[in-house]
Amino acid sequence: MPDTLKTSDFYYDLPEELIAQTPAEPRDSSRLLVYHREKKSIEHRIFRDITDYLKAGDVLVLNRTRVLPARLYARTGHGGAAEVLLLKRLDLREWEVLVRPGRKCRPGAKLFVNDELSLEVVSVTETGERIVRFSYEGTFEDVLSRAGTMPLPPYIHEKLKDPDRYQTVYSKETGSAAAPTAGLHFTPELLERIRAMGVEIVEVLLHVGLGTFRPVKEENVLDHKMHSEHYEVSEEAAEKINAAKREGRRVVAVGTTSVRTLETVADEKGMLHACTGDTSIFLYPPYRMKCVDALITNFHLPESTLIMLVSCLCSREEILAVYKTAVEEKYRFFSFGDAMMIV
Repeated sequence: MPDTLKTSDFYYDLPEELIAQTPAEPRDSSRLLVYHREKKSIEHRIFRDITDYLKAGDVLVLNRTRVLPARLYARTGHGGAAEVLLLKRLDLREWEVLVRPGRKCRPGAKLFVNDELSLEVVSVTETGERIVRFSYEGTFEDVLSRAGTMPLPPYIHEKLKDPDRYQTVYSKETGSAAAPTAGLHFTPELLERIRAMGVEIVEVLLHVGLGTFRPVKEENVLDHKMHSEHYEVSEEAAEKINAAKREGRRVVAVGTTSVRTLETVADEKGMLHACTGDTSIFLYPPYRMKCVDALITNFHLPESTLIMLVSCLCSREEILAVYKTAVEEKYRFFSFGDAMMIV
C-alpha cells in the first residue's frame, strides 16, 4: 500500500448549483453516465437504459437497508434545545448518537424528545459521540416513527415533500442514518424488467452510518479512521454470488454500501460465506476488487472515502477525468443526483 496517498489527490472542483436538492421524477428519469474501462470511453444515457448494460446471468446486488427517522429534536432539563442524530444501535435501548450542542450533554444529562421518548447520556466516545440510553413504552421503532424526522444530508437545503423519496423501493430493514442512494433510481417496474432479462437480483444488508458524510480531515489518506457499520450476508446471497463467480458471470454492485459489504466478506478468490458483523473496511487505490465486477453509483463528494472507493475500479486519474466530464455536462451530484455505471 502507498504511504503517500494524499486526500487532496481526490479533490475536484464542483459548482454548488450542480448539487441536486430534489430527486428526479420519476426515479428512473435521472441521467446515467456509463464509463467503459476497457475502451476508456463515456456514454451519456438515462437511468432506465441501464438494461442495455446488464445481461442474462449477471447478479445485481442491492442493499435492503431502510433509513431511520434518525433526527430527534430534544430539550434539556433546563429548557435548552438539542439535536440528536442516531448513528448506531448498540442494544435494545442503547445507541451511539451525535448531539448538538455537545457541551450540554455530559454523562448523566437527560434530554426530553416528547411525552413518549427521553434519553440519558451514559458516556462520551473518544471521537465525541455520545452513548445514550432511551426510555419509552412499547417498541422503539413505533415511538421513533412519531418522534423522529428524516436525516437528509447536510448539503441538501430543500425540504423533502415525500420522505419515501429518500428510501429505495426495495428497502426492508430499518437501521440506516443515510440512504444507499445509488438505489434511489430504481422503480419496481425497472427491477421487473431487469429480472425478466435473466439477471439475478440478490440482497445484502449494510446499515449506513453518518461516517458516509464525514470528511477526510487527514492529509495522509492512511491516517483516516473509518466508522464501523453493521452488515449481513445470508446463506442464499452468498450461494448465488459464489455460483456467479465460479461460472465467470458478473457481480454488479448497486452502490458503495453493497461494495463494502461484498469486499468485507470476500476471500482472495472473491468467494463469500454467510456472516453478520461490523465492518470498517476502507477501500482506496491501489486496492483491487475481489468480488465486484461492475458498479452502479452516484457522484460523490470531493476528497471523500466514497470517491476513493470508486477509484479502485479503475484509477484515480480516470475517475477524476470522468468527474470533470460530468461537471462539464452538468450532471447532478450527490444523494439526489444522477448515476454513473462503471463497466
